[in-house]
This record gives sequence, structure tokens and C-alpha cells, in this order.
Amino acid sequence: MQPPAFWWRPATAAGLMAGLLSPLAHLYAAATARRLRHTPWHAPVPVLCCGNIGVGGAGKTPLVMDLARRAISRGRRPAFLSRGYGGRARAGTRVDPHHHTARDVGDEPLLLARIAPCYVGADRAVSARRALADGADCLLMDDGFQNPTLHQDLALVVVDGAVGFGNGRVLPAGPLREPVATALARAGGVVIMGHDLPGLAASLPDGLPRFTATLHPDTRAIPPGRPVIAFAGIGRPAKFFEGLAQNGIHPVNCLAFPDHHAYTAAEQARLHRLAAQAGACLVTTQKDEVRLDAALRAMVHTVGLQLAWTTPAMPERILDLWLGTTQQ
Repeated sequence: MQPPAFWWRPATAAGLMAGLLSPLAHLYAAATARRLRHTPWHAPVPVLCCGNIGVGGAGKTPLVMDLARRAISRGRRPAFLSRGYGGRARAGTRVDPHHHTARDVGDEPLLLARIAPCYVGADRAVSARRALADGADCLLMDDGFQNPTLHQDLALVVVDGAVGFGNGRVLPAGPLREPVATALARAGGVVIMGHDLPGLAASLPDGLPRFTATLHPDTRAIPPGRPVIAFAGIGRPAKFFEGLAQNGIHPVNCLAFPDHHAYTAAEQARLHRLAAQAGACLVTTQKDEVRLDAALRAMVHTVGLQLAWTTPAMPERILDLWLGTTQQ
């Protein structure tokens, strides 16, 4: 199921549905606020959370992967903490990319574990203790800004510059998990991914550090001259399709699936059939590729994302803020 279109319209044009759903939005915001009153566990190492206020993909996973590589280059031993959305592994499980599947641990953890140890589970404190026992000296949370189980020394709110905070309303009237002002009061910085079309930067609180970066699809794996059928089950599939077009790749067909979609055998057979009928190659994201059966995975051409910071100093400042954090 794709998010409703009115979520992404300006607040003044959000329409009747957003207004009708406002009472439910107040209840959702109250439930989030109540959950956040939980006393978190303080880890004895610096904890950085890259999360967001709204639902859907904003570029959090490429961001934490980039920061982890940079921490490793500084001689640190980072570990990732992820919810493992859609997985069934118990809390605190260390991801083994050679053994686990997306059905076990979710899709993002399989990508993260290629860089540094990754632990899954809704209770980030359980995962953090396991990571510390295995030798981690700093922790990176991929998502979890509204998770109250582990204290976050630095929390970055990641925003898709193309859509910003949408209509500014809380679920289900809009795409947000909590009001913007409430969330930014807890944030240690904001990372805007892509061109800032809504002019977000100008509306952020004074003194709140802001960083900007862009994500570029790495299309080198796509055979030149072949027709392409693209598919994606991510937060905003249109962003993937637009990225292909900006790189001169115009698919003959684009198929959008829900975020973290578990592809059925019938759906995978249909993708194979569509490609065969069109004489096309199948193209998808790294997160989608790990959710496919081995047979289709071998046929698919995967497009990764390359993160480019506006200035080289930005990620170094983030690392200084994170790794320089002292515990109270």
C-alpha cells in the first residue's frame, strides 16, 4: 500500500481527508509522547541515531553506512543497531549475511553487516549490550529516533529534500510520527538529502546544525543499450525511478511496491515474465535485491546509492559531535 497523495501536499492544500483524520493524529502523537517518557539505558560508548520524523525512506541507511566507514577509518569499532523490520530473529541477534535472509533479519541489516557488525531487535538496549560484549566502541542506530530504549548521545533527523515534512501532520492525517517542533527539540542536527525543494533549511530552529548531501544511483551494473524494467519496494519508489531517469536510463516499465515488501513467488515470476516479454533486464535497489529468491536475484541488476556531501567538512563534524561525546 502506497502513502496517500494528500500526505505530500502543502498544509494549506492537504484537503478534507487530512482534516477528518486530525483527531486520530492527536491520539497518535500522544501515544508517541507517552512512549518517549520511558527511561532509556545509557551505554558507556557514544551512540548516534540517524532517524526521521516521517515514514518512508529518507536516506538513513546510506548515511549510517557512510558514517560507519568514516569511523572505521578513524580506528574506531562501530556496530549498527537496527530494528530489523519484517524479520523474525530474536532481539540482540547479530546478523550473519551468509546465513540470515531478509525474512530473518530484515533487508537493511543485511547491507549494514557487510560493513560492520549489525544487531537487530526493537529493544536497542538489548542489542547495544550484545554489541559491547563483542567489542564495539561506538554505536550507530539506523532509524529509531522515536525508540525510547537506548539513550542517544547525538540524534540526526534525516529529511528527503524533495518532500520535506509533507503536509506537516501526524499519522494518519500526514506522514509524521510526531509534531515537527517536538521532534526537532530532541535533535542534535538535521541532514537534508537532495535538493531542498520546500525550503526546509530556512524554517529550522536557529542554532540547530544542518547538513546537506545528495544520493546518486550507481548505474554501472546496468547493461548499456538494453531495455529496462525497474521495480522497487522502498519508502518512495518514485525517487528510485527519478534517479534512473536523471542518469539517462528510462525504463519501459516501473513497478512500485510497499516499503520492505516481501516479494511472493507469483510476483517474482511475473517480474521474470515481464522482462522476458520485453527483452529487458530487471533493475532494482540493493534493499530489494536481498528480498528476492536466489533464482531471480541472479538475474537482477542492482543499483546502489553513492552519498555525496555538500562539503567534506560536514561528515567530519558529525563524527566529531558523535565520537567526541562524553558520558555523564
